Amino acid sequence: MDNDGVDPDVDDTVTPSRRAVGDRVGDLDDTVAPARRPVSPGDTAPVDGEPVVGPASPRYGFRVGGSDRTVLLDAPAYVGRAPSSPRILNGALPKLVRVRSPNGEVSATHLELRQLGTSVVVTDLRSTNGSVVSVPGSAPRSLRQGESMVVTPGTIVDIGDGNVIEILPLQRRLGGYGYDH
Repeated sequence: MDNDGVDPDVDDTVTPSRRAVGDRVGDLDDTVAPARRPVSPGDTAPVDGEPVVGPASPRYGFRVGGSDRTVLLDAPAYVGRAPSSPRILNGALPKLVRVRSPNGEVSATHLELRQLGTSVVVTDLRSTNGSVVSVPGSAPRSLRQGESMVVTPGTIVDIGDGNVIEILPLQRRLGGYGYDH
């Protein structure tokens, strides 16, 4: 036993190593990365710690007005007359969808559309003139500034100046780069 009353053969305390970084002293990263095993053709079993990449999950989409262009919700989408990303991002970079607003009824960044799991969430981003949401089978409803609402395919969101957003059904990825719904 030593002076502290601890038997050196039983003490299992580990003290972290230190190293100089520039003029300061920082902790060493003692993380051990798992060894990668060789992969043979046809080997599909995941290795612990490696991401499992499968087919792209189905995504909802939306269309603005009578446009044929579908915007997939594989990332949040911000719609407005001059949309911009939030200063602090949490996750993927958003898609910025610009709409015309000759009368100035649409705010710069008016609305957010986001897929969360199997739901689509529409959020009014504190727009000046609001957003009117028409879910199939329900009366139209005005969102308050900053209010969010879960919507279903077929929902129409009117953000003003003739800009109507239609929520589309799930889109599944086809063999190439296209999507089908």
